[in-house]
Amino acid sequence: MEQAIRAAVSFAAAHGIRASEPTVLKNGSNVLVHLRPSPVVVRVAGTTGLVRRPVADWFARELSIVDHLIGQGVPVVSPSAELPRGPVVHDGETMTFWTYVAHDPGVAIKPTDFAAALADLHQALADCSAPLPTAGPLDDVLLGLPFVGEHAEALRTEHARLSALLPSGGQALHGDAHPGNVLVTAAGLVWNDFEDTWRGPVEWDLAVMRRTKLLDGEAALAAYPGHFDPELVEVCREIRWSQVQIWMQASTRRLPARRAEADAELARWLAARNP
Repeated sequence: MEQAIRAAVSFAAAHGIRASEPTVLKNGSNVLVHLRPSPVVVRVAGTTGLVRRPVADWFARELSIVDHLIGQGVPVVSPSAELPRGPVVHDGETMTFWTYVAHDPGVAIKPTDFAAALADLHQALADCSAPLPTAGPLDDVLLGLPFVGEHAEALRTEHARLSALLPSGGQALHGDAHPGNVLVTAAGLVWNDFEDTWRGPVEWDLAVMRRTKLLDGEAALAAYPGHFDPELVEVCREIRWSQVQIWMQASTRRLPARRAEADAELARWLAARNP
């Protein structure tokens, strides 16, 4: 994390932005550094850079999706105008630059509000023609097999089974549609973090929403106003659970304290496949 902060501050300084109080907003899949007092947040690849290579490809797709949504008038965190567009690699770190949005992370989002916002997002993304992967979360499973050691074959087998159940085609998706990627502001909900975007069924975003522990997922799914296939939501839920194994195991390379949690989750996943 410290290297990510140093790289963000160094790159900004080279472009005339002095960050006297750099603040880490989040240290998860990526490290988000607010270059206080400037209104710039730097997204520095964390675990994403371990699983996805080159991670700049994922960051670039996020920017293209955000451009489309801004054009559609969707409330979304916008790229910073104070630094180069990116993605850039500086001091070995891949990063993009965003406008800081004042928000209240302590406010819980109502399931009905989240479902309505997701439906609006899907409508705005329906005509997005940006080139996107067509098997995003399944790609992650294959990319992350080195992180699961002796259990790689179990993940590979599940990948093959689920790939056969996922229909081709679809539309641009958020890719990681849960409340942790939405900011609660005075003007309403603002979408954020589109690096997981891919082209697939809306049921994927619904499965992510349903699985989250940040709100009542079942209530949110029931409130979603668009059409969806409940059986496909279940298939996507299984894909999500496989993807989670990769990310949790990979995260322990950066955050060793997560090892017990990651191993317990993997044990649950394996047990469900061998009842």
